[in-house]
Amino acid sequence: MAEHKHVRVAVIGSGFGGLGAAVRLRREGITDFVVLERADSVGGTWRDNDYPGCACDVPSHLYSFSFAPNPEWPRAFSGQRHIRAYLEHVTDTFRLRPHLRLDSEVKRMTWDAQRLRWQIETSSGPLSADVVVSATGPLSDPRIPEIPGLDSFPGRVFHSARWDHGYDLRGRRVAVVGTGASAIQIVPSVQPLVSRLTLFQRTPAWVMPRADRAISGAERRLHRRFPFTVQARRGLLWSIRELQVQAFTRHPGELGPVEWLAKRNIARAVKDPALRAKLTPDYRIGCKRILLSSSYYPALARPNVDVVASGLSEVRGSTVVAADGSEAEVDAIVFGTGFHVTDMPIAERVVGAAGQTLAESWKDGMQALRGASVPGFPNWMTIIGPNTGLGNSSMVLIIESQLNYLADFLRQLDVLGGRAALDARPGAVRVWNERVQERLKRTVWSTGGCTSWYLDASGRNTTIWPGTTTEFRRATRRVDLAEYQVLRVPARVNAPAEVAA
Repeated sequence: MAEHKHVRVAVIGSGFGGLGAAVRLRREGITDFVVLERADSVGGTWRDNDYPGCACDVPSHLYSFSFAPNPEWPRAFSGQRHIRAYLEHVTDTFRLRPHLRLDSEVKRMTWDAQRLRWQIETSSGPLSADVVVSATGPLSDPRIPEIPGLDSFPGRVFHSARWDHGYDLRGRRVAVVGTGASAIQIVPSVQPLVSRLTLFQRTPAWVMPRADRAISGAERRLHRRFPFTVQARRGLLWSIRELQVQAFTRHPGELGPVEWLAKRNIARAVKDPALRAKLTPDYRIGCKRILLSSSYYPALARPNVDVVASGLSEVRGSTVVAADGSEAEVDAIVFGTGFHVTDMPIAERVVGAAGQTLAESWKDGMQALRGASVPGFPNWMTIIGPNTGLGNSSMVLIIESQLNYLADFLRQLDVLGGRAALDARPGAVRVWNERVQERLKRTVWSTGGCTSWYLDASGRNTTIWPGTTTEFRRATRRVDLAEYQVLRVPARVNAPAEVAA
């Protein structure tokens, strides 16, 4: 992209959200678009997270596009390698590669109010676009906490999403920091290899058994021959999760039996009462994401594993020190400490109509109209935006709903004709956000007694959608022009009078 180029739509990111947007654009008859990707291949979080044991905790047939069913999923819960291969397959099947601009990291996006377009600076050159679709995702930029002395640690340090495959963990003393979705997969994968594993657990997670199994050849043949069986399987998985939503959003007390089962899961795998006490959360199940693993607790019970029920507070040479004062000598530190979810770095790079960055606009907390549009940022839409996350189902369902909204957004621009832009009205955003926040008050994420990554620095839940995926799809089926201000190219000031011939 050596020369300046203008496109109708620029999509940022090539994970599920970005590729889904690209497919939807093509299906809407729009081919004048690019997909800007900072890496050298597609896949998003499923490209970046290739740590040992990486897999999805949503069933395979639900964690895939409805318009691109995959009869060949090898397991009920697929691993990273198969999900990434699926995204490559989608890229080829829908002929998206001509639209890809790999190794093109977005450095800055600035709204040009005079021309009603976005000026975009990338690592491979500039371009402009009428509409920008930001699909960078909330799980794209790793977060490593500031630990005194970490810079002087003589061993290896890396985040789960930037795994150092050149470093052999066999026979090493390894510290794993964090007990989230990545850590519970890493620990049982590396425990048999290392000489000593020290797990720093600030808050224990609720972990349920992972009902994973190989999908038989007979099942796959059935799905290939009768495609409707794939849709039926997907529909059943979806229905079960829709029925579960009310326990998370309206009646958290109904989660009591699930919590009892989770405690039984700990008791079966961990016989040591002291360790069992460390691993038992003191908050309502569901307040943090319920994790799935059948190997995590057994790994923690092995003799070469130490569980420190305290966060990592300091590093002194090769010694890692916990907040409770306990120490361990280690050769490597692996951080499973999550991502910049409520403070996404991309927000620092988006400059709106008033010259304000998106991060500045969101300084008091993220919010967007129907999870997509932000006032002062015309013709800019985000996929997996504020309050679109799910606590118990597949994010692909949310993505597809947002793609419906995107498609209608572009249709509305066509209907308006000429040079036009849509800017979300602050009042509409306020009403939407107040409604969402009010519904969140009774959910398990607000009443469950935990502090999670769903909450921003002020304690507000700006991440989770407090309803069913059906409700979200209904809310994003159409763009309501009353919620937007229509912008036109401004008239030239003091333009010279035309001279009659």
